[in-house]
Amino acid sequence: MTALERTPEADRALRPWQDPALPVADRVDALLAELTLEEKIGQLGSRWIGNDMPEPDEPEPGSESPNVAPMQDVFGASGSVPLEEAVRDGLGHLTRVYGSAPVTTAEGAAEVVRLQRAVVGSSRLGIPAIVHEECLTGFTSYGATVYPAAIAWGATFDPGLVERMAAAIGRDMAALGVHQGLSPVLDVVRDYRWGRVEETMGEDPYLVAMLGTAYVRGLQSTGVIATLKHFAGYSASRAARNHGPVPMGRRELMDMILPPFETAITLGGARSVMNSYSDVDGVPAGADPWLLTELLRDEWGFTGTVVSDYWAVPFLATMHEVAADTDEAGVQALTAGVDVELPDTLGFGRHLAERVRNGDLPESLIDRAARRLLTQKAELGLLDHDWTPERSVAAAGGVGLDSPGNRALARELAERSIVLLDGGDVLPLLGEGREGPRSVAVVGPAAHDPRTFMGCYAFPNHVLPRHPGLGLGIEAPTVLDALRGELPGAEIRHERGCDVRGDDRSGFAAAVAAARGSDLCVAVVGDLAGLFGQGTSGEGCDADDLRLPGVQADLLAELAATGTPVVVVVVSGRPYALGEVHAGAAALVQAFMPGEEGAAAIAGVLSGRVQPVGRLPVQIPRGHGGQPGTYLQPPLGTKSEGISNLDPTPLFPFGYGASYTAFDVGDLVISDAEVPTDGEFTVAVNVRNTGGRAGEEVVQLYLHDVVAQVTRPVRQLAGFARVRLEPGESTGVRFHVHADRTAFTGRDLHRIVEPGEIEVLVGTSAADLPCRGTVRLTGPLRRPGPGRRLVTPVDVGHGAAGQGGGDAGQS
Repeated sequence: MTALERTPEADRALRPWQDPALPVADRVDALLAELTLEEKIGQLGSRWIGNDMPEPDEPEPGSESPNVAPMQDVFGASGSVPLEEAVRDGLGHLTRVYGSAPVTTAEGAAEVVRLQRAVVGSSRLGIPAIVHEECLTGFTSYGATVYPAAIAWGATFDPGLVERMAAAIGRDMAALGVHQGLSPVLDVVRDYRWGRVEETMGEDPYLVAMLGTAYVRGLQSTGVIATLKHFAGYSASRAARNHGPVPMGRRELMDMILPPFETAITLGGARSVMNSYSDVDGVPAGADPWLLTELLRDEWGFTGTVVSDYWAVPFLATMHEVAADTDEAGVQALTAGVDVELPDTLGFGRHLAERVRNGDLPESLIDRAARRLLTQKAELGLLDHDWTPERSVAAAGGVGLDSPGNRALARELAERSIVLLDGGDVLPLLGEGREGPRSVAVVGPAAHDPRTFMGCYAFPNHVLPRHPGLGLGIEAPTVLDALRGELPGAEIRHERGCDVRGDDRSGFAAAVAAARGSDLCVAVVGDLAGLFGQGTSGEGCDADDLRLPGVQADLLAELAATGTPVVVVVVSGRPYALGEVHAGAAALVQAFMPGEEGAAAIAGVLSGRVQPVGRLPVQIPRGHGGQPGTYLQPPLGTKSEGISNLDPTPLFPFGYGASYTAFDVGDLVISDAEVPTDGEFTVAVNVRNTGGRAGEEVVQLYLHDVVAQVTRPVRQLAGFARVRLEPGESTGVRFHVHADRTAFTGRDLHRIVEPGEIEVLVGTSAADLPCRGTVRLTGPLRRPGPGRRLVTPVDVGHGAAGQGGGDAGQS
């Protein structure tokens, strides 16, 4: 009898796994005992119905690739098996019911019901599937709010705001019957040329850890499982190529890449992890038992599920060539610790049962993975006797995926992510005794194209290029629109000038003429996100170097030559080398893909209506080649007179952001000159707004191990706090620093706290650190174990922790 054939009498005699009053572990034990070997294996697979999408009739220029996942066309053949046949032994996950094609919420909810009824009705015990979706810049669904890209979250330095955004995303998803979101990305940037920089939260592991953990808390507060990705090392590929090999040793992996994952698991309670596509030092992550079992579970205590990145299991055979075929790849992945194969079942198929019966594969590995997946289904209520597909989407009719509340939150994020690099003498355009320009030329390929504000996992850039007749599915004003509203008394002239990509200069003359005939020129340049080479930023859209794409830099040079002041706004997913651009610009603004409300945020910063408070989560390079990667460099990675003629000093440093007011950070007090290697000290400073208007500063604490047994960064972020002050107002900021915060991986590859001198630096960026002192750690070398301190608590103002919207207490 299937679940859909149960009678009321049968329901009254609950099977143990259907009883929500019993402990989850007991329910799962009872269900595992009932399942056949084939049925347990069925729980480890997935099904992507939308993977058989037809080719677009009229694709947009540059949209030749139909894929929204790597090698999607190659592996889509699994869709030829009828659904009822594919799920006869049960199913673990349903893949992207809402996110594969432009469907309304009603259509998507109806499809969820249809698919779940097939899963439940075609299998013996009727166990529903987990429905997962992408949610990196919001719910990746037609008509859903497009929030700023993750690199913009990094620019906010605001964990509380990121948590509120994630909760809003989760509420929409949960109402539509979605159980798991494939976010956040916790990759730490190591090379700006990598296409997926836009999906990250920056180049510092502590910043990424704090924001990523906040996202996990927000999403999971709604009952939606967060999935940490990509575990681990993906962002450090050789030459920044997507899926490239990662030439990284264990020490760098542990100190630079892994801390955000550890924090999001141990402090955020993340319930799922997705393996990386990459190999690290020759070992693919999807086949690495040290990474997926020994570290993740045995050391960190993770109890959730490991899901494969899309087709990462067959990639072990086809791309890494560490398995003879897909079947062997499945055995390797399962043995290493992958629990569920996404997005379709290939390596985790029925051949596993034959291997178990032949004695080639321990059934305990099947049980291990099935137990983890079924535990989550029990926690989600999917095993409860009264669960129905219809009830799972009962709230769908009341969901507005781009509600006014969502848009307000998207605008707040956008406004707080804009980074003023240099206001020059022209910004803000209004106020401070200025009447504003009478005429403005608005030029550049990003000036009147809202898609440039959106990341590659935003639905308009991710799926809608295959459906050009549908537009964006949301309202998304452009900078041109916003400036017309922001400067109602000015004559606005618009010329595109050039495209984001390509070498067509035919629009230069009109753009230059518009600039020459105006009081001011606002040039909006940057990226257009895409997938697998169809954009200048995004998955598979890696860069040769850090020049602005196409001929945009040449356009800016000609605009600067007109003599008209040019305000350059860079809307991008990665930092570009802006040394030459800065030299010719009257002002310079960085906007990291600020989402559907980005235009108003940019216009507001330009006019002065919005006080710029964003800070750089990555450096802005000066020159387009020879970059060191990030600010986290040992001494030999910094400027070295007499050793190398190349100067890696950035144009603007990590943590930097200008303002329309001014702040002073001083009066450093360190509580103790010496503390034991298991002790704690405090670092206090005073912050004062010395300017003429209210504003916010991000006070940043950095540490430097003066002499260590391995090379260490010359400075590394250890804490931060946002402080809002009125003109003339001052307040105190106090960091509580445990000795664990100085820990690093020693020569024996164990994490240690080493006695010795620690330099303490406090300021407003990695290069502006006016407050400097030292503290000495005393006593024996110590190995901090489980439970080590991962966070630096901070009090703002009169010792009141958490003042200022909760940011301080989490940083």
